[in-house]
Amino acid sequence: MRNPCLRLFAFFVLPVLTKAQGPPPIGQWREHLPFNNALALDLSGDELTCATPFGFFTFEEGTRIFTRKTKINGLSEVRVGGMVRDPQGAAVMVWYENGNIDFVEGDQVRNLPDILQTTVPGDKRIFHALWRENRVYLSTGLGIIVLDPVRFEVDDTWRPSSNGADIRVQAMAADADFFYAATAEGLKKAPARGTNLADFRVWQTISGNGLIPGPVDDVGLIKGRLYVRKKDTIQVESSGQWIFRYQSPTPIVCADSGPESILVGESDGVKGRVTVLSPDASVVRVLSTPSISLPRQTVQLGSQYWVACQNNGLLEVQGNQEQRVFPNSPISTASGEMVFTKTGLWATAGSVNESWNYQFNPNGIHRFSQDSWSGTNLYVYPILDSLFDFITVAENPANGHLMAGSFGGGLLETEDGKPLAVYKQGTGLQPAIGDPGSYRVAGLAYDLKGDLWIANYGAPQNLVLRKQDGSWHRLSIPFLHTENALAQILVDDQNYKWIQSPKGNGVFCLDDGGTPELASDDRWRFFRQGRGNGNLPSADVLSLAKDRDGFIWIGTTRGIAVVQCLSDIFTSNACEAVLPIVQQDNFAGFLFRDEEVRSIAVDGANRKWVGTKNGVWLVSQDGQEIIQRFTEKNSPLLSNLVNRISVDPATGEVFISTFNGICSFRGTATEATANLSGVLVFPNPVPPAYSGTIAIRGVPDEAWISITEADGRLVYRTRSLGGQAVWDGRNFKGERVSSGAYLVLISDETNRPKIAAKIFFIR
Repeated sequence: MRNPCLRLFAFFVLPVLTKAQGPPPIGQWREHLPFNNALALDLSGDELTCATPFGFFTFEEGTRIFTRKTKINGLSEVRVGGMVRDPQGAAVMVWYENGNIDFVEGDQVRNLPDILQTTVPGDKRIFHALWRENRVYLSTGLGIIVLDPVRFEVDDTWRPSSNGADIRVQAMAADADFFYAATAEGLKKAPARGTNLADFRVWQTISGNGLIPGPVDDVGLIKGRLYVRKKDTIQVESSGQWIFRYQSPTPIVCADSGPESILVGESDGVKGRVTVLSPDASVVRVLSTPSISLPRQTVQLGSQYWVACQNNGLLEVQGNQEQRVFPNSPISTASGEMVFTKTGLWATAGSVNESWNYQFNPNGIHRFSQDSWSGTNLYVYPILDSLFDFITVAENPANGHLMAGSFGGGLLETEDGKPLAVYKQGTGLQPAIGDPGSYRVAGLAYDLKGDLWIANYGAPQNLVLRKQDGSWHRLSIPFLHTENALAQILVDDQNYKWIQSPKGNGVFCLDDGGTPELASDDRWRFFRQGRGNGNLPSADVLSLAKDRDGFIWIGTTRGIAVVQCLSDIFTSNACEAVLPIVQQDNFAGFLFRDEEVRSIAVDGANRKWVGTKNGVWLVSQDGQEIIQRFTEKNSPLLSNLVNRISVDPATGEVFISTFNGICSFRGTATEATANLSGVLVFPNPVPPAYSGTIAIRGVPDEAWISITEADGRLVYRTRSLGGQAVWDGRNFKGERVSSGAYLVLISDETNRPKIAAKIFFIR
């Protein structure tokens, strides 16, 4: 079913712009995580801290500058559950969905994995944290866990149940005399000092005097008065009596203490609001702006309110005006294709499950251009209300229009500044057999003539051609294949079409003879598992890629196959895929045997970046050497489960779409160039404290690059990878070079060096 609550994530108000991150230095990482989902916030002076499921950011209201903190720059995990800030200092404690904990202060991150690693059975989830004096009190499914934030250790565990057993504690509050706990058994209290609170008998249940019996969902203090939330009611204690003051017409999802008010967040799952109550729980005002859909926490500062909204990010509300405030980012993770074109990186947010069923993902398409993210989705364009699960994209080489395929909603054409066009019924596309309303576009590619090839998954004639003149043609594939399943399409240097067929079918290759309208001159080849059938290691194909030699790399659930005999594909059955053998740890074996090769990308040096369920590999151009491997544990990679990889040909930055979001790594290879006028050196000048890698970009592939002093004395020499060479700023002896100007000489095909650039060092 469609999720209606997500529909309110419309861009009613543009988010505050954030300063662009810029590409990272060579060998470094950066993240591209969604920051529009706010979980918790804290306001300290002019600085606001906001937690999201992927990390947290700080925002200085005066300067309007954001600072982001994620796994890429120090956090231990990705799936954040909540956050609390030291009321007396600058430290922030972040907890994760799995019970892991980080204490963050400036650039320092101290991890406390005790709860995550404990063998004690039970619910380890953390629901709330109270930072009081020199202790942090965690409300968990096990009870109350007390942390020492100075020693970074667990100090004690309290179980305020009637018999000392584990008990779910939802929240805590404290005054000078007592701790109060909202538990599954009701409201509990215990003396704040001088008592062993690990003894369950110390905890008293507060009941009677008008307090509604049963579990308590939240507890807080306002102007010295205790209040509780029980389901959708707020009760306030006054002179020992509990007064029933406020009952919400919609579910209450949070309640927070302001300086003068109780701030009650309410939502029916589609529309939300924040009701401001006085200390006696009388309604003062209601915040109901267009973007409040699912509030998670509210902070008040005079007439200004900050609302952490799960769907629409951090909201600044004054009067009837609102502004969305969060760093520039995609609005979601990306599970579909991710492709670089002339207009930037396009990442599809949609997905299908392993059975190739649609998921009703409404997040559309993300675009990354000039270090900024933007989106095309139903939140911005209501016409897309029936186009879910965008999983494939292709850019028209003739006019730059983007074509995007929805798995169920048809084909979308976008052009900057023009209305969107949707193609499904009445075109060459057909609905899937047995699902008459579903027009499933699972693969797109333009051929060398500029015509668009479309994988129309599940349709009776599931390969469709849309020519430049707008005409449509359907083709029938002459091989039986389960569910008429077609997905990724790749066009090679001979204009052959390589077509992935999921569901364990294999790969088709088509030569249409230059006349795709005529079937009589078509030539087909079917690659399946085993010798004599194409020699794939598995017929369950997950990815296709063409390298710079024109070879076709095929990723399967059991490794990689490469088709090199391109001129003999249709003339000889002996033309089969080869299985690269790689030497690793003194053992030679087939490349990624038994690994799910979910994505293959080729960089400027013809090396292959391979994404699997177990991380990312960089292998040599022939596949016989593993150059690097990245996992969650040995790198900032956000997840070992990799969906797609794409390499920026201009900068060598490798974009990796994972289960937990997109991150990127600055590689060492870019596309080669024959024109030395575009050589770029960065950083340049090299600052005094810089010890990283210096990149020389825009050079021919495998060119000799010489670094010399001004008088011609050679300092260093190397060869370029693709269109880029790198240097660590040291001479042949390993010594850092001195201040001054250095020449970059590049040898051309005649081996005569030409001065291409200068590098300036400041020491």
